Order: sequence, then structure tokens, then C-alpha cells
Amino acid sequence: MSKKRKFFTKTTVNIIIFTMVFLFIFSSTVIMSDQKAGSWMYKIPILGQIKHLAESADKNLKGEERDRINILLLGMGGENHEGGYLTDTIMLASLEPSTQKISLLSIPRDLTIPMEGKGWRKINNVNAYAEFEEEGSGGIAISQALGDVLKTPIDYYVRVDFQGFVNIVNELGGVKVDVENTLDDPRYPVPGRENDENYESRYEHLHIEAGVHKMDGETALKYARSRHSSGIEGSDFARARRQQLILEAVKDKLLSKSTLLRPTLIKDVYEEFNEHVSTNLKIWEILKLWKMFGDVPKEKITNKVLDNSPNGMLIDMITQEGAYILTPRSGDFSEIQYFVNNIFSDAPQEQKTKVKVEESSVEIKNGTWINGLAGQIATDLEKYGFDIIRVSNCSRQNFEKSVIYDLTFNEKIESLSILKDKTGANVSFEIPQWLQEEIQKQNSDIENPLQPDFLLILGQDADPSSSGTINPE
Repeated sequence: MSKKRKFFTKTTVNIIIFTMVFLFIFSSTVIMSDQKAGSWMYKIPILGQIKHLAESADKNLKGEERDRINILLLGMGGENHEGGYLTDTIMLASLEPSTQKISLLSIPRDLTIPMEGKGWRKINNVNAYAEFEEEGSGGIAISQALGDVLKTPIDYYVRVDFQGFVNIVNELGGVKVDVENTLDDPRYPVPGRENDENYESRYEHLHIEAGVHKMDGETALKYARSRHSSGIEGSDFARARRQQLILEAVKDKLLSKSTLLRPTLIKDVYEEFNEHVSTNLKIWEILKLWKMFGDVPKEKITNKVLDNSPNGMLIDMITQEGAYILTPRSGDFSEIQYFVNNIFSDAPQEQKTKVKVEESSVEIKNGTWINGLAGQIATDLEKYGFDIIRVSNCSRQNFEKSVIYDLTFNEKIESLSILKDKTGANVSFEIPQWLQEEIQKQNSDIENPLQPDFLLILGQDADPSSSGTINPE
């Protein structure tokens, strides 16, 4: 098992559950908009309550005044799972009312953060510690802890468990899923057998052929969680796509007439939510969120991940006790804070198009002692369409002026012009000998290293806090 991919294990199902919470309540607004006031629909207690609240929801949401609403999505195994209060899924959903943009940022469970009175601990422990001390306090505790680390307020949280997802899909009578590619996973973990002495009995062989399938809750859960499939379905991208397919299937079933016209079924599903979901969102707040973001097109939704990939912001480590953890590569959280707090900033479309057409890539090296500077510049340049293939520290960190080494020798002139304009760097076509040797040594440790179009060495002048180097127009 690849350590850097552990945190993806349970992400899918919990996003699905979160979406189902919203879809269920939002589906009620659809009913209300299509029915007359005297309809029998309003005699369903929960729908009558929602209608009343919807009509009086004229207050501001938390975060609305700063044009950013942050919602923390948490997933845990639940009471019947070992370590049931460990939040194996942590995702920050940020919503920008003025533009209707939405950003989803996945945060790995193995990321270590400071915890008051407990030193540095994995972030997935915060909820468990809080619940041990005071039942029901976990969601607020982890929201506050993560908000302090990221330097951004977290306004709401939604916490869900696995069994709720399975039960709700089963209550709906299953969902139809169009499986795009055959999934063949010989090592799908069997719950409760994680430590079985017979190693092979810890896993089952999960095989789902391409085509339309009607899945019950257990099968949908497995399809969403599988991560050891052969071929293209074994990638993180494929798992994310399966996630989307499940979401679409659940949405279709929840909003179908066969569901909405069955009051008893709605009541049963609602009871499952009450048992398996906890949140500090009030119903009027959910309704207002739906009114503000219910029709957001897919192109306005971005998905980001904090990880330890070659240009990721985290690195993996083994503690003295032998535990696997992830920590910020810059040594502190400044780089990640910059990324999170600028997640909605964007570049002019015309410039993005030019860079995309030339398919330009950049390697960035920090030639200063400013922690996280390369990551901050990478965050900004990605918004112009540059493919950032590597971010690292330079062996020499005394650069005053930034330098761009053009390895295309002026073949990608539009991209070079934009890169120079946005960084203020000088341009050179000849890499000095010491830097060539550094690159050769760096690439010797990498299998099939990628060759960038541009090599950017950052100097003191690149510090956004002092010069505002990169400013989208």
C-alpha cells in the first residue's frame, strides 16, 4: 500500500453522504416550488417545517460578510468500526457567494498539526480526543484546530459515518450506476478482518464489469472506496470519477418521482440522516446555501488535494515511534495558508488560453531563505495555466533577482512573455555549470524525470508580501 495515498481510502463515500444530506433537504424545495400551498405534500411534518423556515430565511450565513463560507466535511467509521471517531476523511469546502465558485480541498488524515495540551498529533485524532472528553464536541474541535492552522475561519461542519450511507442507499432501493470501465480489485479490505492471522482472508476480490448496474448500499460503498484495481481504475483520478458517478446516481434516485411521491420513504431516509449525520448547520442555513449555490455549473467547482507528490506541499516522515506522518515541506504552514487563502484568485482568461495552447511547463527553485516562497509562486502561476512539474529549494539561496532559464530557446514566446511579466525575472538561455550539476544530481534520484520548458529561480524580489510580484489583472 502506498503511504501517500492512504488518505484517499474513505474519501469517496463520505463526500457522497454529505451530498445526500444536502440533496434530501434541497429536494424538498423542489417539491415546494411545484406544488400549491394546499398540497398534501405540506402535510408531511418535515416538509412543512422546511417551507416555514425557507420563507423566513433572510439572515446572513456565517462567512457571507467576508465573501467566503467554509464548511468542513468529516467522515468517520462510526460506532461499529475500530477507531470509529477517527476522521479518515477531511475536506474543506469553500464557497464564494459573489462568484458562485466552489472549491473542495482534501486534507490527509496523516497531516500533523499542533493540538492544545497534546503537542503535535495527526489531524484525524482531534475529533476522537474531543469526543472522549465531551460527546458531540468533535466537529467544533477539529474545525477550530484546522482553522487555526490554515489561518481561515471554518464556519460549519458536517460529520457522517459509513453505515448511514449504506442504509440510505438501501432505503432508496439501490441506485443505478453506469460503470464506465471494468473494475477488478483483488485486494478490497473485508471489514473486521484487518488483523486476521490468515492474511488472504483480510481481502475479497471485487469485480464489477463495465455497463449499467443496480447497486445496493454495500456494493455502492465498495465501488466508491476501491483503490487497488488493475489498469486505469487504480488511479486517484479514476476513483474521483467513480465518486462522481455515484453522486449522479444518488441524486437521480433522490429526486425521482418514485422517491418524492412516497412520504414514508422520505421519512425513513430522514431518520437515517438524523442517526448518522451531525452538523452545526441549521435547516434555514442549508436552504439558503442551496438558493445561493444550487445551480452552480461544474466548471465553477474545483477539486484540490494536499499531498506529498513531487510538487505537493507535504512530505512524508517516520517518527521516532515508527509512525507515518505528513508535514509541510516548507517547515511551517505559511505555504499552505497562502494556497488556501488565495484559492479563488484567478488569472485573465486570455493569458490562460495562450499558456494552455503552448502547453508550457515550469520547474521552480527557491533561491532564498523565505519559507514556502516557491510554493506560493507555484500557486499563482498554476492559475495562468502553467504546468508546475517540480518545486524545490535551490542549493544557492542568496539570489536577489529572480531568473528564468528558457529551455525552449524562445519557442514558446507567449508563455515566456507572461512568465517574465508576472514574476519580473530576468531571462537567460544558458544554465550555469553549477546549476546543471545540481539538476543532474536531482534527476538521478527520479525515474523518467520530466524536462520543463522553463526553469525559474526565485530571488528576494519574488516575495509577494513585499513586492506583490504576481497580481492577476
